[in-house]
Amino acid sequence: MLITNLALTNYRSYSELDLVLNPGISIFVGKNGEGKTNIAESILYLTFLSSHRVSSNTPLVKLGNNSAYIRAKVKNPDREVLIELEINSDKANRAKVNQNPVRSQKEIFGIVQSIYFSPEDLDIVRGDPSERRRFIDQLLTLRSPRIAAVISDYDRAVKQRNSLLKSRANNDALAPWDKQVAQFGGELIALRISVLKEIQPIFNMVYKEISSTKPAEIIYKSSVDNPSDNATENSNKIMEKLINNRGAEIERGLTLCGPHRDDLLLTLGDHQVKGYASHGESWSIALALKLSTYQLLKKDGLAPILILDDVFSELDEERREHLAVIAQSAEQTIITVAVDSDLPKSLTGDKYLVKNGGVTKL
Repeated sequence: MLITNLALTNYRSYSELDLVLNPGISIFVGKNGEGKTNIAESILYLTFLSSHRVSSNTPLVKLGNNSAYIRAKVKNPDREVLIELEINSDKANRAKVNQNPVRSQKEIFGIVQSIYFSPEDLDIVRGDPSERRRFIDQLLTLRSPRIAAVISDYDRAVKQRNSLLKSRANNDALAPWDKQVAQFGGELIALRISVLKEIQPIFNMVYKEISSTKPAEIIYKSSVDNPSDNATENSNKIMEKLINNRGAEIERGLTLCGPHRDDLLLTLGDHQVKGYASHGESWSIALALKLSTYQLLKKDGLAPILILDDVFSELDEERREHLAVIAQSAEQTIITVAVDSDLPKSLTGDKYLVKNGGVTKL
């Protein structure tokens, strides 16, 4: 899939931007703060219906305006779709598909699929467990947009249950939320473990190509004993823990068991990556995670857009060249760099200068 036209109105630094994008590689060159990442972010917003940089929509709307707009013409092998998204800071977003309003922005979820790699992805390796949970859950929703509803339902159930725990509600009040946390939580754990089984051999292969010194592995660390890809078994284990932990949970006002407490353990040889790996090894793990995600989606036949945001300057020559090969194999790749010298010499494509709130093709 690819985006043939991307238009932004009152989005971040852009009052008006209309870009014609070709298949292959598009390179956006500009100093930091000129708006390169805003272009990448807009595509990512269409992918996940949220920003990877901020938690609210307000910063996305150019100062002095009430709404921002992203419009994209998306070309798939079997159809072309025009999607339009109105981003509002003080009310629900609105969306159109082929100029027809849809009931919810969620109806455009899954039309644009993209894999994003940036310096912040080092947080997947070195950051809190929430970063690794976000990584695997985004992979699940890219492969199957319906899973976003399972994640949303689970998060809502945990939030409601925590509110009741803090108010020291009785068992009767907690019972329906126990059931929902166990049901949706058991399904989410099963989905995570299932996708890990698929991505593990791809991750091993990709990492070996980047850095063959030590074997790398991803291990699912759960708050329940012996989790599996059987949702019902997981749900039963969660329910048992919720009942057994009742006193401790009421005392702390928190749900202490479920996928929101889980983690991915990244290992290199006999050691955990976090706290042990060198800077270069951590980068190799982060790069392998994102590239194995891309390869898995490609294996599914999805061919997502590849977005590489200011990442080449962080990599050594060997890792740059490896990433360049992947970039050239994608149907469409969006690259941002501060200066031309950050790019591997083998990498060529349409080039744009980003400066003073405008974009000029070079």
